[in-house]
Amino acid sequence: MNDQHRLSSRAQVPEGVPRASSGEGALRHSGRQFLLALYTGLRSLKLYPIENATAQKALDDLQSAAVSLLASEEEIELRISGDFLFINATRLRLELENYASFSYILATFASFDIGTLHVRQGVERREWQIFVGLLLNLASMEESPDKLMTLSERLQNAAVSHIEVEPTVETQEQLDEIERAKELAKRTYSQGVAVTKEVVNSVRMGRTASIKKVKRAVQAIVDQVLNNETSLMGLTTIRDYDEYTFTHSVNVCIFSVALGRRVGFTRLQLYDLGLAALMHDIGKARIPIEILNKTSGLDEKEWFVIQAHPWLGALTLFEMRGYSEIPYRSIVVAHEHHMKIDLTGYPRVVRERELGLFSRIVAVADGFDAATTRRSYQSVPIQPDEVLREMWENPRRGYDHVIVKALINLIGVYPVGTCVILDTFEVAVVSAANPDPQFLNRPLVKLVIDANGAVIPPPSHGYNLAEQDGSGAFLRSIVKVTNPDRYGLTVGDYFV
Repeated sequence: MNDQHRLSSRAQVPEGVPRASSGEGALRHSGRQFLLALYTGLRSLKLYPIENATAQKALDDLQSAAVSLLASEEEIELRISGDFLFINATRLRLELENYASFSYILATFASFDIGTLHVRQGVERREWQIFVGLLLNLASMEESPDKLMTLSERLQNAAVSHIEVEPTVETQEQLDEIERAKELAKRTYSQGVAVTKEVVNSVRMGRTASIKKVKRAVQAIVDQVLNNETSLMGLTTIRDYDEYTFTHSVNVCIFSVALGRRVGFTRLQLYDLGLAALMHDIGKARIPIEILNKTSGLDEKEWFVIQAHPWLGALTLFEMRGYSEIPYRSIVVAHEHHMKIDLTGYPRVVRERELGLFSRIVAVADGFDAATTRRSYQSVPIQPDEVLREMWENPRRGYDHVIVKALINLIGVYPVGTCVILDTFEVAVVSAANPDPQFLNRPLVKLVIDANGAVIPPPSHGYNLAEQDGSGAFLRSIVKVTNPDRYGLTVGDYFV
């Protein structure tokens, strides 16, 4: 289909679809509805027998969504490129409400090495039933190049002529798109670190800090998390010892925004949350450097000084209100983020209070990143899975259980950047949580050392640890978590 015809066909918005400012907007809306229907069809037929009313309705809705989209498009071309989904060359944005459906479809198609799904005019409901059924039945096949071929042959044998799948073939344009996304994530992260450093140094020297720059950096982080969360989350593995003060603040901002997104915050709420998270430790700018960087244990007087940073942060942000508007929530978060859910933390409270949701989110993000990072007084960071276990099981840590659970759902039992040994004698780095909630303990990984002990340079091939062979046995499983330093690995190299 040529570009001129595609543009003209998109202009015809089907009845029942809200008119957008452009044909592309309407296509995005219809495309999201189609993907949601495909996801629902896959999940329903996986959970219920085909004759079940829920399964039947899911197939009806899938057929209806396809027909609705085909009313304005000559055909449907669903293309996978990295972590992106395109409907007829238009990229679909990853939003909170479609996160589960997009991730599940990406993982399912990746297991077959499906790069493109074509749906043509005249598609019938029975074809969807056959297609979805075959995807589910063949999903447990051992990973092999014949898996996609088997699916194509069975579709042909079942006289499915309006649905066709093609293998993943990354064009140079698609590869460039992926690289651009990575570069944007790196720029966003670097900008956040640079702005944080500028503000902290300004406070230390008694100068006025530019809050406008901070707000722009936060907006870029929020937009990046909403559009390409995976790339930015991977960069939190770059925990620079020398730049800890600044990278820690950016990491806490990223984790907090991602958590806020999971609990249903609006974009404007995420901007406020991100600003509060980035500025949560601003009070440390007024703590003597020799205390912050002390490598041995702190004495009672020094610990008392460290415990002053929350209220010093609140005071610093309050003073900034005279130069530029600082949301009240940022001041509260700076003051509350070490209080603990039972108020046994610091600073001590004068009267009973309930910690705000922003403070509880930032406290969890702050605790996780701090414990997993090498610092002046913590030369060996704790492994991420151990940190999550401690945060979840030890009530004395004082974290909100609901937020910790959201963090586990966000980054998986084995968080991004965790180095693991597999039962195949390979070593891998966790690259993302499994999009299927039932496999939180089987993340997506990148191999870094093969079975013969040879280091695999980045970028390396990715695997889904939920993949099974024909008998239902998992192809790879985690034996234990290991320290990447033992192998001379820099985890961050596999995400930049």
